[in-house]
Amino acid sequence: MTLALVAAAAAGACLWPGTTAHAQAWPAKPVTIVVPFAAGGTTDVLARALGEKLSTALGQPVIVENRGGAGATIGADYVAKSPADGYTLLMGAVHHTIATSVYKKLSYDFQKSFAPITTVALVPNVLTVSATTPAKDVKELVALIKAAPGKFSYGSNGAGTAQHLIGTQFSTAIGSPLLHVPYKGSGPLTTDLLGGQVSMSFDTVTPVLPHIKGGKLRALAVTTAKRSSALPDVPTLQESGFAGFDLGTWFGILAPANTPADVVAKLNAEMVKVIQSPDFKKRMQDIGAETIGNTPAQMAEQIASDTARFAKLVADNKITTD
Repeated sequence: MTLALVAAAAAGACLWPGTTAHAQAWPAKPVTIVVPFAAGGTTDVLARALGEKLSTALGQPVIVENRGGAGATIGADYVAKSPADGYTLLMGAVHHTIATSVYKKLSYDFQKSFAPITTVALVPNVLTVSATTPAKDVKELVALIKAAPGKFSYGSNGAGTAQHLIGTQFSTAIGSPLLHVPYKGSGPLTTDLLGGQVSMSFDTVTPVLPHIKGGKLRALAVTTAKRSSALPDVPTLQESGFAGFDLGTWFGILAPANTPADVVAKLNAEMVKVIQSPDFKKRMQDIGAETIGNTPAQMAEQIASDTARFAKLVADNKITTD
């Protein structure tokens, strides 16, 4: 065989998807993590914290790009249609498993259009009001709502998000309507909550924690079955008399479907190392997040389970994008 043929054969082997040579060549350029919300929210904070560490591990810059709107479906749609080469990733969340049942005309299938890589963290959601609101607990808040039907509102990160679902469940549970005000992310939502443009939110702990500690916002209850380590004195909604509330928000990384298996494996291995490192765990603990770092198969199972679970809740609570 001539030297030219040997070189051509070697080049062909490097280009063959799924081979060890492919994994060794990747990454050869910057990797982008798409955050499907505006800057400033939990999804954004987690993506930037992970990206910073991952950049060192991969030897390439990791860029965070915000593409918010439509309950996180715009960013997801963008990644689903991106090349399946491992260079464009999605910081997905539990919201996407809810949106599957809320949005009837999605151009992607969250279970089929993506290759799960790993779940980064779970963050509890918390019922929060402005510190100027008279209510000191959930019971007092419900009394205020019932005394002024139609006056109170709650903000969310968009239709079909966990905040939307929790808010609808809470409204149904108390038997009084609450106006749903969707935002493109936690940043603008928190600004309006502080300014009194919305009465309350059911957002994740991370974006509201500094304002709770600073006395500008008041946490009344967390929506998970157990209390948040970041807010140990705040009761759960179940403890406050509302049975059946157990919903937090998980966040995880996904690639477009058909991304080479070796690239997915390398991304998983490097991300799990970061997620399980003591400094990353400490950073997450400080913002109220519980680190996970599971396998692609475990994440896929989680997505399938949540999609089925939330389909029922969406139907029961008649949640729509209207």
